[in-house]
Amino acid sequence: MAATASNSGTTGGERKKNGDKDVPPPLPAPLNVPVADSHTHLDMQKGSSVDEALAKAASVGVTTVIQVGCDLAGSRWAAETAAAHDAVWATVALHPNEAPRIVLGDPDGWSRQGEREPGGDAALDAALAEIDALAALPHVRGVGETGLDYFRTGPEGMAAQERSFRRHIDIAKRHGKALVIHDREAHEDVLRVLEEEGAPERVVFHCYSGDAEMAKICAAAGYYMSFAGNITFKNAQPLRDALAVAPPELVLVETDAPFLTPMPYRGRPNAPYLIPVTLRAMAEIKGVHEDALATAVAANTARVFGY
Repeated sequence: MAATASNSGTTGGERKKNGDKDVPPPLPAPLNVPVADSHTHLDMQKGSSVDEALAKAASVGVTTVIQVGCDLAGSRWAAETAAAHDAVWATVALHPNEAPRIVLGDPDGWSRQGEREPGGDAALDAALAEIDALAALPHVRGVGETGLDYFRTGPEGMAAQERSFRRHIDIAKRHGKALVIHDREAHEDVLRVLEEEGAPERVVFHCYSGDAEMAKICAAAGYYMSFAGNITFKNAQPLRDALAVAPPELVLVETDAPFLTPMPYRGRPNAPYLIPVTLRAMAEIKGVHEDALATAVAANTARVFGY
C-alpha cells in the first residue's frame, strides 16, 4: 500500500531533498474552494497530533476529513476521534486483509495487533458484531474500508475476505451508511459480490484502481470513485484514463495518508494537507479549472457521507 521513493527526472538537489523519507513535504498553495479528504488514516500518521493535522489541512482548504477504520482498534479510534472533532467523520470496518488474519491467525505479526492465533469463524463473527454496533453511532458515516484484496491475501484467505465483505454490505445497508470499498486486484469479484448482495445506496471505490472500462461500469451503477496521489505516478496512465471518463458528480479525492504521497513527493509522509496537489493534478487530467473540480468533489463527499 505504501508508496516507495521515486525521484527519476529530478535534479540532484531535488533528489537530496526528496530522499529523506521522514521530511514532510511543504505546504501547497491553498485551494480557493474548501474540500474534504475522503479517506485518511490519522492514526497511522506520525509527527503531529490530530489537532495539528487538522489545522494544517484547514490552512490549505482541506476542512473535512474522513477517518477510516481498518480493524477493531482503529475503528473504535475513528469513532471516538470523529465524536471529538467537528472536522472529522468516521468509517468503521475490518480491512479485507484483517478478516483472514482473524480467522486463520497471524503468526508473522503483519498487523498492528502483532502475532495472533487462529480464531476461526466465531472470532470473525464477534469482530463483525462490534463493527455493526459502531456503525450505528451518529459520527460514523460509512462502513469501510472493506472489500477484497488478492494482492496481499492468497487463496487460503479468500473465503474469509468474501464472507466479511458480504457482512459489511449488510451492515451498511441496515444502518443507511456509505460503503467504502478496498479493491486490489479483485475487480471482477468485487463487482460480482456487490451485484449478488445488492449494493447500498452509496458506494465508494476508495483509491480507485480500475481502468476506464471499469469506470464506465461504476458510473452506470452510480458508484463513486475516489482518486488518490498515485494518479500522479508515471505508471498510472490507466488511472488517468479512468478519471477522464468518470462523471464529475461521482468523483472524490483522497490521500489514503500516510500512503500514496503524490509526486513530486512520492516516498515521503502523506497527510490531508497534500490534497491540493492531487486535486490540481486531477483537474488538469479532466481539463477543468481546479475551482470547478473542488466544488464538485466537495459536494460529492458531503452527499456520500451525509454531512
